[in-house]
Amino acid sequence: MTIEIWFIYLLLVITTSLTPGPTVFFMISNTTLYGYKKAIFISLGNITGLLFLGIISVTGLGTILQTSEFIFNIIKYIGAIYLVYLGIKLILQKNLNSNNMPNKIDNISISGKKLYLQSFAVSISNPKGIILLIALFPQFINSEQSLIPQFFILIGTLMFVSFSALMAYALFAERTKNLLKKQNRIKIMNKTVGTIFIGFGALLATSSNK
Repeated sequence: MTIEIWFIYLLLVITTSLTPGPTVFFMISNTTLYGYKKAIFISLGNITGLLFLGIISVTGLGTILQTSEFIFNIIKYIGAIYLVYLGIKLILQKNLNSNNMPNKIDNISISGKKLYLQSFAVSISNPKGIILLIALFPQFINSEQSLIPQFFILIGTLMFVSFSALMAYALFAERTKNLLKKQNRIKIMNKTVGTIFIGFGALLATSSNK
């Protein structure tokens, strides 16, 4: 793999990582509720999911998912149901009074492990991610060179960029959190993000592996 090829891959990964998706909205919503310090667990869960998908894509399981409509549909519907579940959970989340909102938000607690596992589940819930890796990696791998070093360069780059992008979104959410003090905006945000998650789930349920 040449530096030129890697640079093209890097630009593609940066563009993909900065494009809002389920993980980005999950990060913004939870950073607003639980604070910037908890955001690292969400980012770690996400990149662990990417590593998991990357390993699947190079072990042949990804090819099975790409060619077997039955297996693909099973994973697809599981992922769709999980995204819809997260959306409904956000929409129905108990509203917080706007009085002294920053203090009430700061007092809300959730374990880092729970956020990590939820983020991991969001990351791997879309089988399109596996198909994307299957389609993406071969374009940047030199078949005349060892596969393993190239794989770790590609997946390492993706994990680093994705982690950095999510932490940037978390910082944005943390800096703008005080805007929620007015007019009960946290409820509006939860309903909006919840609706987006349900929409992602619906799109996933109707997607195809072709």
